[in-house]
Amino acid sequence: MSKPLPQVVIIGRPNVGKSTLFNRLVGKKLALVDDQPGVTRDRRLGDVTLLGLKFQAVDTAGWEDEDEASLPGRMRAQTEVSLKGAQGAMFVIDARVGVTPLDEEIARWLREQSVPVVLVANKAEGRSGDNGILEAYSLGLGEPVPLSAEHGEGVADLFEALQPIVEGWEAPDLAEPGEDADPAAPLQLAIVGRPNAGKSTLINRLLGEDRLLTGPEAGITRDSIAVDWQWHDRAAGVTRQVKLVDTAGMRKKAKVDDKLEKLSVADARRAVDFAEVVVLLLDATRGLEVQDLKIASMVIEEGRALIVAINKWDIAEDASGLFNGIRAALEEGLAQLRGVPLVAVSAMTGKGTDQLLQAAFKVREDWSRRVSTAGLNRWFDAAMEANPPPAPGGKRIKLRYITQVGTRPPRFVIFGTRLSELPTSYERYLVNGIRKELGFGAVPVRLSLRSPKNPFAED
Repeated sequence: MSKPLPQVVIIGRPNVGKSTLFNRLVGKKLALVDDQPGVTRDRRLGDVTLLGLKFQAVDTAGWEDEDEASLPGRMRAQTEVSLKGAQGAMFVIDARVGVTPLDEEIARWLREQSVPVVLVANKAEGRSGDNGILEAYSLGLGEPVPLSAEHGEGVADLFEALQPIVEGWEAPDLAEPGEDADPAAPLQLAIVGRPNAGKSTLINRLLGEDRLLTGPEAGITRDSIAVDWQWHDRAAGVTRQVKLVDTAGMRKKAKVDDKLEKLSVADARRAVDFAEVVVLLLDATRGLEVQDLKIASMVIEEGRALIVAINKWDIAEDASGLFNGIRAALEEGLAQLRGVPLVAVSAMTGKGTDQLLQAAFKVREDWSRRVSTAGLNRWFDAAMEANPPPAPGGKRIKLRYITQVGTRPPRFVIFGTRLSELPTSYERYLVNGIRKELGFGAVPVRLSLRSPKNPFAED
């Protein structure tokens, strides 16, 4: 079965050319087009191949400010519903008319949504739409794309604006966690660490029963064991669904020569791939070792949200010094992701387990966060104003705009020119700013740079 295409919804007030744009994109006259407003009433879907870019366009009814019980009101409700599950939106205005109060109302609504928006100034052929294009900046949705859907002008610019949204989307696999950030969905929580760190004992303590085999011998767990569980969050007064996954201990690769242990470690790595949040469990009697940092780096490289928990806290010596020492070692050893949550727990007594679960749900929320395009670019402009990109050789590196193309983990694309010369230190500055200023905390953030290229040029 073929994977679904990402959906991009066309939104705007009546008679701005949404259906004309839809027909232009799908290459067929699927949608009825007429000069009178309100021709389109139901959503219409069509597959698009735009200069090699494949997605599904959704034509919608014109947005009207009418009572919800009226026909126009119900049509508007259908338009609102169409955005749920979509990967992006094209907000179309009439450049010849300029920005209207209804355009401003739609823009306000779109800024509150969690999908990236491409602002399209349609009917911009000739110079009749120049004033409307300038007015479009006031909508707070970034740089408008001048277009003539009727004549096909501006299609290359539309391609460039849609490319990071469409190419950055990954079709969901039912066997893996997708883009669903529903806070009520079960938390996929994997416990990893070196052998004998107490992973199975911790899960048994959480479950309140000896569900998993434990003992003083290292390496008892071989298969990754998943257990569905309900956690009663007393602080919030709610019950949350959790899928706990116990994994085999991960030793140094050089010490793993047994075939069964190799399979167990590979199974543990797969458990990390399918997890949302991964808890790296340390042994308080042994502190933080190089192998722990290698496991943590592997989790981060896989894009999972990470928490570090220090187990056997009930028997730890110089607990305060141990905690601060591990925190400092993590900051130095995981320089690519500072501020990873650190929690002290005791699998034997249950101390700290509620704090561990609270941290896990919070970090999943950060990992699933999506920022509005307008808010993201406001931060982006401020970040560049505070610290402009360098100009190697006296030639300016131009960063044009940024868009979020995915979550879980958060993924961003920056468009600009001469990006191959942008120092990695400036990339780190931007990533750190995204985490600190936009509420992503200590989760892996993916940032890629892309320079515009002529879609008509030969490879």
